[in-house]
Amino acid sequence: MRRRELGIVMLAGWAGAAAAQSGGFEQSGLVGKLEGPTLITDAARFPKQFREAPMLAEQVRAGRLPPVEQRLPQDLMVVQPLRSIGKYGGTWRRGFIGPGDSENGNRLMSADKPLFFDETGTKLMPCLAKGWEVSEDGRRTTLHLRRGLRWSDGTPCTADDWLFWFNDIYSNKDLVPAPAAELAANGKPGRMVKVDDATIAFEFEEPYFLFPNLLAGDTLIGGGQTRQQSDGRSYALYAPAHYLKQFLPKNASVEALNAQARAAGFGNWVQLFQYKSDWRLNRELPTLSAWRMVQPINTQLWVLERNPFYYAVDTEGNQLPYIDRIQMTLAENPEVVNLRAIAGEYDYQERFIDLGKLPVIIENQERSRYRVHLDLGFNGADSVLFPTLTYTEDREIGQWLGNAQFRRALALGIDREQLNEAFWLGLGTPGSVIPADALPESPGGEWRQRWSNHDPAQASRMLDALGLNRKDRDGYRLRRDNGQRLRFEIVVAQTLSPTWPQQAEMIVQHWRQIGIAADVKVLERSLALTRARNDQNQFLLWTNNGTESLYLYPRYTLPVDPTAGVMGNAYALWFASGGARGTKPEEPEMLRAFELMRAATGQREEERNRTAQEIWKLAVEQQWGIGLVGLSPAFMGVRVVSEKLENVPARTGISQHIRTPWGAHPEQWYFK
Repeated sequence: MRRRELGIVMLAGWAGAAAAQSGGFEQSGLVGKLEGPTLITDAARFPKQFREAPMLAEQVRAGRLPPVEQRLPQDLMVVQPLRSIGKYGGTWRRGFIGPGDSENGNRLMSADKPLFFDETGTKLMPCLAKGWEVSEDGRRTTLHLRRGLRWSDGTPCTADDWLFWFNDIYSNKDLVPAPAAELAANGKPGRMVKVDDATIAFEFEEPYFLFPNLLAGDTLIGGGQTRQQSDGRSYALYAPAHYLKQFLPKNASVEALNAQARAAGFGNWVQLFQYKSDWRLNRELPTLSAWRMVQPINTQLWVLERNPFYYAVDTEGNQLPYIDRIQMTLAENPEVVNLRAIAGEYDYQERFIDLGKLPVIIENQERSRYRVHLDLGFNGADSVLFPTLTYTEDREIGQWLGNAQFRRALALGIDREQLNEAFWLGLGTPGSVIPADALPESPGGEWRQRWSNHDPAQASRMLDALGLNRKDRDGYRLRRDNGQRLRFEIVVAQTLSPTWPQQAEMIVQHWRQIGIAADVKVLERSLALTRARNDQNQFLLWTNNGTESLYLYPRYTLPVDPTAGVMGNAYALWFASGGARGTKPEEPEMLRAFELMRAATGQREEERNRTAQEIWKLAVEQQWGIGLVGLSPAFMGVRVVSEKLENVPARTGISQHIRTPWGAHPEQWYFK
């Protein structure tokens, strides 16, 4: 019996699903209905009386906090829980793998985004902004902030905090040397305008109908205050002016700030400011999320505690969140995370859970008292091999990485069916990087197989035709410059997919059949991504999760985001800076893709979808990312959930812009 058939039989048997011949993850019984809580936007239905967690009530009685009525904003966010009104208390146990695992916490703090998406990833929802509107000509987007919103230290949060970010942080080249492409319409920078204390407007020279979607997506401008960039830059759109302004030269001399920085162990005021504005490390930094950090990421326990000024309540007036604390325990690697999850040591864990371990995870459900859920992704490739198009450290290697025909040959040399059988239980979908066929941005199913079938004979002929027809006695192709063996390096980050190193090793074996030598180097996540931003990797094995919505998370389709760098950061700098920095691509196809991406900002939805299809076709034809296997729960879609945890959806969206697990609104989860 093939592994695919065996996988279906096992899953069907364990979950009481349909017969094996039905096929696919959907038949396992572990893929539930896509669902989530409801946001009540009709003020007439808002509760009039309010209650709070016992731990906060004690602080009110002690005089350390004002009453809950004074802590909540005038413009509440009211959440109707998924199934039932919850109970206060408890600690959510979770795992993380070190200081490079920032996203683990970023995602839990996503209530600080301007706008959000519902669980389907398609409908815009209010978040920090209670509402928004776009002018008829598309040149002005207005955000209506929640009146009475407060930072976690109780200080009012107003439009002035947004202007502070734009004028004093974003416009300071020492802090943000490269602008965010999303703050420009067709390459022309926009501006932020204060209308009143609770209203902000963004004005552009050209139509920008896409802008509200970017505010809700996981873009540079939509990530929220706690979507910390690993290089220290901030694109949050707002910041606590009352706290951070003291660390800027505008309000203190550079000499005094540099002295303060050196006394604190930093090289200069910029490094000091980056630390002070980093929610992961600085517990004094005020935030707007449901929880606030009380023990930083560079410890054995990364701990978050409820924010007493959080702006949301349930339909009965109980201030959210229900859960008191989130405690993330350091694990040496993803394997340890999986072992602890199987042992029942976590209350909710989707990050790092290995799809390949699904059989043993299911077998231990009853003993360890948890439930298993599968959430299917719409992204085309859980694993993508990204060549660095702007690699320059070895001239010949760089020339080959920048050669589209060479990339196509390598793509044809990969046996995706074997990868699928070995690491996806045979139930994934092999193919290119395009999103699911059902999505309007998809160019069509035929593009899933373009350059993605296993044809080593054709790959070898293509390599011969490129001039790589000389081989050593072991059959490996030789460099043209010095006659030595042509050898590439695949960098794998110790990150979300525990099997990426093994996948890379299997690809090395596949390429051996077409005469290409390669080595695998496993690096800690932050180091791998630092190398990516410096264009030092030759290949990086990563994912394109999130790019199913191309405009909301384009960084894994095109090199447009200088903070990602997975396929060529010199190009990304050029794009983001409007040509002021970085390297202009020589390939007309990349320039065409950039032109299409910029033009899409001013297009309405139907035309934008057609533009996205053209971009996807270019990406596949040029193999800027070599897709492997996708459309599965492999990328944060296997959830291990304690039996005690309530209001957890049967299925939730796992797209990057939905910010898994925040898309399931964990502020309304509770322990029974």
